[in-house]
Amino acid sequence: MSATQTGLVRSALLFLLIGTGILIVIIVATFGLVERTRSNFGDILVERDIRRMSADLMQKLTDAETGQRGFLITGDEIFLKPYREAEGDIRAAVDQLAAKVEGRPTKERDATELRQLVDRKLSEMARSIDIMRNGGQAQAFALVETNIGREAMDRMRSILDDFKQKSDLIIEHGASAQISATQQLQWITIAGGIAIVVVMGAALFVVAQHVRALATSQAEVRRLNEGLEARVAERTEDLMQANQEIQRFAYIVTHDLRAPLVNIMGFTAELDASLKALQAYVLNDDKPLSEDQIQSARLAAEEDLPEAIGFIRSSTRKMDGLINAILKISRDGRRQLKPEEIELTPLVETITASVYHQISESDGSINLDLRAERLVTDRLSVEQILSNLVDNAIKYKQPDRPLVLAIRSVAEGRHMVRIEVQDNGRGIADQDHERVFELFRRSGHQDQSGEGIGLAHVRSLARNLGGEISVTSRLGEGSTFVFRLPSDLSRLVRS
Repeated sequence: MSATQTGLVRSALLFLLIGTGILIVIIVATFGLVERTRSNFGDILVERDIRRMSADLMQKLTDAETGQRGFLITGDEIFLKPYREAEGDIRAAVDQLAAKVEGRPTKERDATELRQLVDRKLSEMARSIDIMRNGGQAQAFALVETNIGREAMDRMRSILDDFKQKSDLIIEHGASAQISATQQLQWITIAGGIAIVVVMGAALFVVAQHVRALATSQAEVRRLNEGLEARVAERTEDLMQANQEIQRFAYIVTHDLRAPLVNIMGFTAELDASLKALQAYVLNDDKPLSEDQIQSARLAAEEDLPEAIGFIRSSTRKMDGLINAILKISRDGRRQLKPEEIELTPLVETITASVYHQISESDGSINLDLRAERLVTDRLSVEQILSNLVDNAIKYKQPDRPLVLAIRSVAEGRHMVRIEVQDNGRGIADQDHERVFELFRRSGHQDQSGEGIGLAHVRSLARNLGGEISVTSRLGEGSTFVFRLPSDLSRLVRS
């Protein structure tokens, strides 16, 4: 790999890592703000319930006392109707309010006192009513004038008003926190988007510079080698392949990596919309809310926010997978080759032995015909290429017939070796013969897991060895992958 190509790969990887870091920061910050918003929203809901329950309880106590006094004054049983209706709900309301304030020490202590005061007040009202029914109106008025009931009512009113005031303060604080979180999320989104655009622009600028350098190199080669037609044709073909690789790499950077980013930015906007629904619920200034507004706020908290977070996480995982694939191919391209003499027969037998049980389970077979056995090359690269081709043959076999796998090798000219891996699997459509070797591209029915990396990796390894790989195939009949490589890699490296 030339210094220019090395610089391009390093620069591109640097930009990819910077972009990934920015995305991770955006996601972590967004997740933290959403979690904080959800926590604030939960506290606000509880405090709203406490405030509502306090007001309802005070109203029930007032209704009960009004009914009691009306009966004592007039002796008419009709005034006891509001008293009876309120009396049945008061104790249940106290229990519900006490359950809501659990975990809040001050309110828990006041709730205990409130329960005692309610019991005292209900007892005082019941006694006065019983005395009145027995004809003792004067005694009933005397009981009321002892001020026991009034003092209890005043203390209960004070406790419930304190509950409402404290809940109002907490709701106000939560609303302020919600507004602050929304503003922070907006700034994070804007700053992150600008940073990503800058990084992508810089990456495209570097790629464009390299493409221009390649174009300049092509022109220089044609000018210096006008009389060497064969050499020019060979050199031009190599440069065109390299240029296509750069163009594909640029496409991945600008398209495949941009798609998850667009999803993240889109669902960040969804988060913003969900927060607006929550704000409409929280910041209503005690105005009555419609059922639609309440349902929208609950839907945002229960579904929209978790869904948006889930899609952001999914996009991040996809971005991470794309970057890891590019890093894998980049590492293999930069790995120093170690030419050594190898024998194909034991190497192929080791690879096939590791998968023999998978083939034999379906009555399949493996046939070896290795006429060219010895060559000098990088062992690890050849093992990876053959292992990947064998694994693909097993992965994409026809389910209705046993797999027949054949591996052949033969010398091709003085300096090349041809290795074929043939199977009777699903096959590949004619229009996809070249597509299957492109990074992140797959063909046919996608019922197997994978990201479209394997064959792109194989082609990268083959070219690193000074060779090439191609495929001939027909749908429903099988595929034959043809791998050509120099018989002596050390001679090629020295030259």
